[in-house]
Amino acid sequence: MTTQQPQRAAGRVVVLGSANVDTTFRVQSLPAPGETVLATAEESGLGGKGANQAVAAALLGARVDFIGAVGGGGHGRLVQDELTASGVDTSGVLVIESAPTGTAYITVDRSGENTIVVVPGANALLTPEILARTGVRERLGGSASGRSVGLSQGEVPPGTTDAFAALCHDVGAGFVLNLAPAVPVSARTLELADPLVVNEGEAAQLLGISGAGPGEPLAVAARLARDVARSAVVTLGAGGAVASDGRSAWYAKAPRVVDVVDTTGAGDAFVGALAAVLARGAGLAEAVRVGVEAGSAAVRHRGTTAAYRAVLPHLTAARLAP
Repeated sequence: MTTQQPQRAAGRVVVLGSANVDTTFRVQSLPAPGETVLATAEESGLGGKGANQAVAAALLGARVDFIGAVGGGGHGRLVQDELTASGVDTSGVLVIESAPTGTAYITVDRSGENTIVVVPGANALLTPEILARTGVRERLGGSASGRSVGLSQGEVPPGTTDAFAALCHDVGAGFVLNLAPAVPVSARTLELADPLVVNEGEAAQLLGISGAGPGEPLAVAARLARDVARSAVVTLGAGGAVASDGRSAWYAKAPRVVDVVDTTGAGDAFVGALAAVLARGAGLAEAVRVGVEAGSAAVRHRGTTAAYRAVLPHLTAARLAP
């Protein structure tokens, strides 16, 4: 597979995260508990929140290093080949021969909604000790122009994310944390996040709010930026996102999309784009705006990284030109 590479913008994104092989089933409607449904199609390809976000950032022009773990065999090679084809440096990927590569099983209905079950595999074995062997400190040390941004999610062990956040702080790199799922990272890691990116359900968990939702989104983002992290972004699906830098809070509304095909990769497209824009030195408001556009574009195509390759390079010229 050959992917057209965008012209590289300033800045470096170092992604610590999960890498999976996704298997996607297309169905007319999502099964209810106890119900069996027949799929109309089955597809396989690269996935995992870390890998997805790395590809999105690379397609939007950032220099991207991926730090992760895969198993031996064909699935591990597929992950590395797909990342490399999208312009991601995979020299920080550890191959653990005794473990399976992570996998995810995704069911997508005719409206584009989905359910996902993840088997972590080698991702769960990415310890702080292994992290230190990947040269991550040197990777975070800066770029010739722009800045370095570290990016992590909730699909690797929390202690490893804690160590990564501390390294970002030590070398003066930015740190973006997409706490999905909302695993128990340390309070210090949350405090270093700039921004912390969560959806409404994850925000409710972090703030200890029970019930249907965490409350008015602007107030939630402001509270997260005041009490939890340096800045915060709460994604709202088709509604776009809200963000706060601790001084003010604002909406970034999503463009209306009438031809939704698959929502699976929207969130990761958003986060990868946000990190790429921050790495080139832009502010949070611009990064969130481009992230919303990337997520909205991704839902018009099937899959995650396959959708990104179809739509994200077009945003490079339109939105990220120096």
